[in-house]
Amino acid sequence: MKKSSKIVLSVLVAAAVLFGVYRMVNKAPSASLDSNAQMAEIIESSGCMACHAANPELPFYANFPVAGKLVKEDVQLAYRSFDMVPMVEALKKGEKVSEVDLAKVEKVILDGTMPMAKYYLIHWGASLSDTEKQMALAWVKNQREAFYPNLLADAKWSNEAIRPIQDSVAVDMRKVILGNLLFHDVRLSSDNTVSCSSCHGLNTGGVDNKQYSEGVGGQFGGVNAPSVYNAHYNFVQFWDGRAATLADQAAGPPLNPVEMANTSFDEICEKLNADADFAKAFKEVYPDGFNQANITDAIQEFERTLLTPNSRFDKYLKGDDSAMTAEELAGYDLFKKYNCATCHVGENMGGQSYELLGIKHDYFADRGTELTVEDNGRYKETNNERDRHRFKVPGLRNVALTAPYFHDGTQATLDEAVKAMAKYEVGVDLSEQETKQLVAFLQTLTGEYQGKLLTNDNELQK
Repeated sequence: MKKSSKIVLSVLVAAAVLFGVYRMVNKAPSASLDSNAQMAEIIESSGCMACHAANPELPFYANFPVAGKLVKEDVQLAYRSFDMVPMVEALKKGEKVSEVDLAKVEKVILDGTMPMAKYYLIHWGASLSDTEKQMALAWVKNQREAFYPNLLADAKWSNEAIRPIQDSVAVDMRKVILGNLLFHDVRLSSDNTVSCSSCHGLNTGGVDNKQYSEGVGGQFGGVNAPSVYNAHYNFVQFWDGRAATLADQAAGPPLNPVEMANTSFDEICEKLNADADFAKAFKEVYPDGFNQANITDAIQEFERTLLTPNSRFDKYLKGDDSAMTAEELAGYDLFKKYNCATCHVGENMGGQSYELLGIKHDYFADRGTELTVEDNGRYKETNNERDRHRFKVPGLRNVALTAPYFHDGTQATLDEAVKAMAKYEVGVDLSEQETKQLVAFLQTLTGEYQGKLLTNDNELQK
């Protein structure tokens, strides 16, 4: 070993000893503290924020030639994967923590992968004691019970990160009826050729099964259309999250020059007002008649009814052990093993966070095609460099019906999408058996719409 390396190692070991002694003196949080206070202490003492923050306070040895390079690489990967600042802020305020963040914390504790081994080899006291692990897991469970109650699941699955879809949500049926008509009305487009259902067919899995959807005049957009089914559960809408609500989302396509190409909602209102019967029915619900706010509100209310409960997976979570085969259950085990269930959470199994496409490998370099504006993802809205190539996580419900996949529609089949996600997000090359099992599990996520198993007419016609 070179003399310089020995010096570096000696300094690091000395630092580790000092830190370890500190942690030995300062034991696990007091059992008398509430769960949030315990978790706050655990995060601080285990050094989480040394990596999972935008501007971490790097240790002095981060400037050393050998150790420093490793430290900076680890910090960069950690921050790209999980920014813990919002979680810590919510924790200190006693507010609800993102269920994605809860799932990530739970997973690394159960796996024993955090703090990283090479981190606590340097910071001996950073490794979590069994008591701290149990406190952290109890905190996750308490958060779920308080803010994400899993009331439909069987008791043994009540702490799962995924919840069964509700049969229905409370809506105003008068608005739903109007929204249904508007959702299928081509008069929302400038040339009366395109409706919402043109790209989000209810008979084709809530999508159009095209890489890019076709708008007025045969123009094509630059992003794959996500499913409208279960969009009610998404925390924002669109891949880049530019719409806060379903109503905001409904206002986008009519004014998009490629999709419906109106210059304003006044054009749409003029056409709809010319339909005396429809105008009369609309005013019975919205006395001030047609305008952007009322049109999008009605569409939003209709889209809130587009739920697909009672998939075989949901039935399994509700306690029907016969609802899934051994192969499908093996796929669910892999789904959790390979961290899929840390981002694909909640009722829609996604739609609750923005995540980077290409954590472990450079997806866009491997894709080999020119970058587009849409490839920027959330960065389009924030101009924050961390958000470049970061997208709202798509929901996985009915995913077997919604090919092609990814924001760019490049993955033609579920097999391709599963392999790509494992490679670029987890750094794993799946075996053929693992791929088959994961796909089998994903095929159990097809639910029912209006009491019937959802199907895709495009698939039936093949």
